[in-house]
Amino acid sequence: MGKDIPAKIFGTDGVRGKAGQFLTPSSVIKLGSSAGIFFRSGNQVFTNKILVGKDTRRSGYMIENALVSSLTSVGYDVIQVGPMPTPAIAFLTEDMRCDAGIMISASHNPYDDNGIKFFDHSGYKLDEESEARIEQIYHDKELQSANLKTGLEIGSSKRIDDVIGRYIVHIKNSFPKNLNLQGMRIVCDCANGAAYKVAPTIFKELGADVIVINNEPNGHNINEQCGAMHPQVLSLEVKRYRADIGFALDGDADRLVVADDKGEVVDGDKLLGALALYQQQNGTLKGGKIVATLMSNLALEEFLKSHNIELIRCNVGDKYVIESIKKHNLNFGGENSGHIIFNNYAKTGDGLVSALQVLAYLKSTRQRSSIALNPFSLYPSQCLNLNVSQKIPLEQIQGLQERLDSISKSGNRHLVRYSGTENKLRILIEGKDTKSTKNQINELKTFLSNKLS
Repeated sequence: MGKDIPAKIFGTDGVRGKAGQFLTPSSVIKLGSSAGIFFRSGNQVFTNKILVGKDTRRSGYMIENALVSSLTSVGYDVIQVGPMPTPAIAFLTEDMRCDAGIMISASHNPYDDNGIKFFDHSGYKLDEESEARIEQIYHDKELQSANLKTGLEIGSSKRIDDVIGRYIVHIKNSFPKNLNLQGMRIVCDCANGAAYKVAPTIFKELGADVIVINNEPNGHNINEQCGAMHPQVLSLEVKRYRADIGFALDGDADRLVVADDKGEVVDGDKLLGALALYQQQNGTLKGGKIVATLMSNLALEEFLKSHNIELIRCNVGDKYVIESIKKHNLNFGGENSGHIIFNNYAKTGDGLVSALQVLAYLKSTRQRSSIALNPFSLYPSQCLNLNVSQKIPLEQIQGLQERLDSISKSGNRHLVRYSGTENKLRILIEGKDTKSTKNQINELKTFLSNKLS
């Protein structure tokens, strides 16, 4: 019997956990009705429609049906669009004038996990205040019961299978009209995920010679030794086919990893730097600033500064990147993990928009990807993940702050944080000397392993 969702439901990116254990039909029904009640409150009801999409995980059927049941029970009409990328759901929510959008996906996680992401009527992910309100409703049985509908007030549902065309046209419109992809050979790794149809279609319609791999989802092979989490597969295929570039998406296609024409995986910070420079050169970079997270390498900041571009840092998570972009009235930012946001074209990270901007950069400058996407050298950094059984507040770990202060005094940069989506502690040490960063992260790993074992 599955456990009910605890008081704190939302993580860094929606709700995520083991399907059938953390996300059960009963907990999803409660979560769905809570979200429906939230979206129906205040002045948020415009069309009384909610859009629901999913990736290719088998558990998506279970969660989708539970969501539809719960949303209709509180009076919403539900539109189901089947497997679609997360950024497509964000776009279609606004384009189809829905009150909200819901994506069923655990992104880059293994197939037996799943998750639920919520978007408002404008296609933006919910802020923390909205998530907290849904959590309050989730734990208020009386409020849930009072909002159940009867008779003709119960909502309806329908499935629409042809909305993919809207998204394809939208994505192609982000590519410069004066360019095409004739003469470009591209390897595209779809991660057996939500973009297995749309990604190859877009590249081919723009004229590229496309080699497609991992585009046969079966419900349990999503992200399995493929896609953005395993870019070595892409690298080998780029070299094998002598391609100009390779793109690897994750399960819901909101993340992009690139391999250049030599088969080398392009670092995420270098990709952000190159794309920022491209936008500055063509006059589309708004405000002369970009947003990146605390995880981005110091070398990116110094590279941007040398080109009169300011870097604004934010917390880890693409929703925080978006919030910072909106706050500072900018149009570009991202995470070095591959979530890249071009706010002129997308309300969230979109791997396909990002891929087309990379291709536009290469075509307009006529550079090889191994040159264009390698604009600076990174400072040495060490990263590792520690599996933890419980997330003890870091400020309660005796002796940790003293060790972090010592690292700072050495001139190195550190970041220690819990993952918002997994039971892991992430540790980063960065500096100009490889030996010191290695020694410091090994010492920190030993210390924290003992404290958290």
